[in-house]
Amino acid sequence: MLEARHITRNFGAVVALADAPLQLNRNEVLGLVGDNGAGKSTLLKILSGILSASGGEIYIDSRQVHLRRAQDALDAGIETVDQDLALVDTMSAYQNIYLGREDLSKNPIARFFNLVDDRQMRAKAREVLNSLKVKVPSINVSVRGMSGGQRQCLAIARALLWGRRIVILDEPTAALGVRETEQVLEVIRDLRKHNVSVIIVSHNMQQMMSVADRITVMRLGRTIATRVVKDTQVSEIVGLITGAIAGDMPTEEADRIPA
Repeated sequence: MLEARHITRNFGAVVALADAPLQLNRNEVLGLVGDNGAGKSTLLKILSGILSASGGEIYIDSRQVHLRRAQDALDAGIETVDQDLALVDTMSAYQNIYLGREDLSKNPIARFFNLVDDRQMRAKAREVLNSLKVKVPSINVSVRGMSGGQRQCLAIARALLWGRRIVILDEPTAALGVRETEQVLEVIRDLRKHNVSVIIVSHNMQQMMSVADRITVMRLGRTIATRVVKDTQVSEIVGLITGAIAGDMPTEEADRIPA
């Protein structure tokens, strides 16, 4: 679905990414893990079009794409849900789902005055939330009073409504309670049924093992290993993150990376 080949990124003399390939399969949840400073955020920003890579290539469906700005990523079918969720507290659930992409009324007079079609937006928002089994008090009330889990699910539903084929989730369960966390994880699992592939970043290894199909590990700006979840254990992933386990890179490269 998506392949990033040997991505590098320099900030002056600082090398943030030295060699960070990544492969995301169709209808897959791919975990991306690493210690602070491993390069995860930089790689996500490149895939989101926020930063440009200094080197390397990105392919979607075997076609090379150039992600120079955020709109390029959206046009390529990539939606990113950051930790702040980009929700407006004073707006309703359906208004947040359509934020910045409102449907104009089909009535010629109303369309002339740029009036939106609230009925259609409410219907489509309700449909996508039902398809993900997301329960909110009402799509017509402001999101201010909603739980963290409900807000996170709204942001994910927004990506699904706009036909995104790849969704990047940055710490989607951070600061959530047990019940809210399980609600969000269940929605992430369900995205596979909607032809959506997911990249998820999380420091919670137990949650990652419960939701991901494969896990890619980064260390010091490099992708060092990818493991199939059912064939690995938390201890191996932690060992790869910390350097206790060298990973799959060539031996001479592994020797240059301190544990």
